Amino acid sequence: MTSRPEADQETTASAVSQLDDNATDLSSNKRKVFVRTYGCQMNVYDSERMADVLSPEGYQATEDMEDADLVILNTCHIREKAAEKVYSELGRIRKVKEQRAKSGKDMMVGVAGCVAQAEGEEISRRAPIVDLVVGPQSYQKLPSLLDEVRKGKKVVETEFDIDAKFAHLSERAANPVLKRPPAAFLTVQEGCDKFCTFCVVPYTRGGEVSRTVDQIVNEAERMAASGVREVTLLGQNVNAYHGEAPDGSTWGLGRLLRRLSEIKGLDRLRYTTSHPRDMDDDLIAAHRDLKSVMPYLHLPVQSGSDKILKAMNRRHTRDEYFQLIDRIREAAPDLALSGDFIVGFPGETDQDFEDTMDLIRRVQYGSAFSFKYSQRPGTPGATMDGQVPEDVKSERLAKLQALVSEQQQAFNASRLGMSFDVLLEKKGRNAGQLVGKSPWLQPVQLDAPESLIGSIQAVEIVKIGSNSLFGQLIDGQDDKDISGAIPTPAA
Repeated sequence: MTSRPEADQETTASAVSQLDDNATDLSSNKRKVFVRTYGCQMNVYDSERMADVLSPEGYQATEDMEDADLVILNTCHIREKAAEKVYSELGRIRKVKEQRAKSGKDMMVGVAGCVAQAEGEEISRRAPIVDLVVGPQSYQKLPSLLDEVRKGKKVVETEFDIDAKFAHLSERAANPVLKRPPAAFLTVQEGCDKFCTFCVVPYTRGGEVSRTVDQIVNEAERMAASGVREVTLLGQNVNAYHGEAPDGSTWGLGRLLRRLSEIKGLDRLRYTTSHPRDMDDDLIAAHRDLKSVMPYLHLPVQSGSDKILKAMNRRHTRDEYFQLIDRIREAAPDLALSGDFIVGFPGETDQDFEDTMDLIRRVQYGSAFSFKYSQRPGTPGATMDGQVPEDVKSERLAKLQALVSEQQQAFNASRLGMSFDVLLEKKGRNAGQLVGKSPWLQPVQLDAPESLIGSIQAVEIVKIGSNSLFGQLIDGQDDKDISGAIPTPAA
């Protein structure tokens, strides 16, 4: 399993608020739900799906916890001490719930996601205010589970019911009152069979399971019909996708991308997160052949040391990774590579760390995410000999991040003066400003009318910021039907 970089980031605002800005109540009971999302993009997707499931029950999203009849913490177990952070947040929620009770208002509290899966009954024992604990494979059951809570029961649902979840996912975007952003996530695969020694995901999400081709295509078509123009396919190990096709055969991710590229209105395709061992020839060819597949690939290696890669159970060597990168770049020369790196894994010596730095220098990343190794209870790495001192890990991380930042800045600077298509997604911080994404996933800021949100526009890059590109619209350009072509210098 490849750890997601976003797993070390917390979304403190409601992850679902943008989905129902124009929603109307679908029942006589007006209810509000506050969802706080921690962790990876799949958790963001799951939070959105909770909104889908709850909308027919009369729930509308709110960004104000004190205004919520239902509060859900959608948790992530990737970070160290993730459970303790959840309990700390539940302490704050308890005060809000008590304050609402003084006004005669009820509040149900639920914990979802990977911490819920790992902790189960322990959450109910340690935090009595929690009414519902639901694992990541069971959120489609929320309406019936909440009915049980209303009957006075404490509910813990942590079964690995992934087939039922996938069957329910096909209803995505069927609700016409839910407003969809121009870029959205779509789960195609869950779970992992790799059992990297640092990772808890196989224990909290289960083994690799893929949705059928029909389920994914149906959902993608509905998303496109509702205005979604860019879809990121999600999976804990997404390029291990092996879904059943209509004829009973099994498709890999490359063939699935080819089918999705045929959907009218779906102009951009991305996928994350991948494992080097599952990057096959057909998927590489999709980057060469399909204009809708964006020239960006997140392909974590975690370490540049063969000794550490073996200890991590990554099941590939540094040379095999180099050979794979060469094949990918031959097929897609302008592709930007992103990666994940863990420093200070048990047994990592100065030479092992230097091997990682050497790999980064040779590969030249457009962006990367890096972390100090932290012990995850229940994983083999947590009990390995040779745990690296924190001060050594911190020093190594600083050096690695300085090198990655230098490469990222160089890649961003190489876009200066170029013209390429940008998907405009939302309003910027300043009046008259919009924010979009480049084909390489960089934020692009420019002055443009709000009416262009959701469109793909030709933009010339005129300035480079520390993390963003700044551009201007190219006059006389209509909204693009396709995007992602290799950019050319502006005239």
